[in-house]
Amino acid sequence: MSGSLEVSFNSPQCGWMSIGFEGGGQEFHTTTAHAPHEFALPELLEILTRLLDNDSSEAEYLLKWNRDPEAYSFRFLVAGDNVTLEIYEYPNDAREPELGELVFVFSGDKRELCRAFAATFEQLYADRDTDEFEFNWRQPFPLREFEHFKIELDRQL
Repeated sequence: MSGSLEVSFNSPQCGWMSIGFEGGGQEFHTTTAHAPHEFALPELLEILTRLLDNDSSEAEYLLKWNRDPEAYSFRFLVAGDNVTLEIYEYPNDAREPELGELVFVFSGDKRELCRAFAATFEQLYADRDTDEFEFNWRQPFPLREFEHFKIELDRQL
């Protein structure tokens, strides 16, 4: 499941955001909600920043997000310079392991994965005023986390 990864987060509307992933011959698209995991975007940016930290000894990161009632777990599994992204879908936020379905897997260089996410966050940031991001996502754009992520990504280039 390697190759290039494309990530798309569309402009939020009424507290919902369409997201998509394509890579390794697979694709996965869904919508996500701004609540109850209201910190999903800043947490995602923090995870991506930590992926780029060569001094980090963590081998796994987990992000929880939801569509209501469906829930998603984004697992980032690190092995040296490579990372595997696994997205699991659950029927509800209880996230019972036996009910989880693996809906997307991508493996590749962690810098390439981070660049794919950076491209979509750059677009969200560029369009935030036009798209009334805060009003439509019902919370502010995670600017501090985005800036830290960009700094760390630039160090890797």
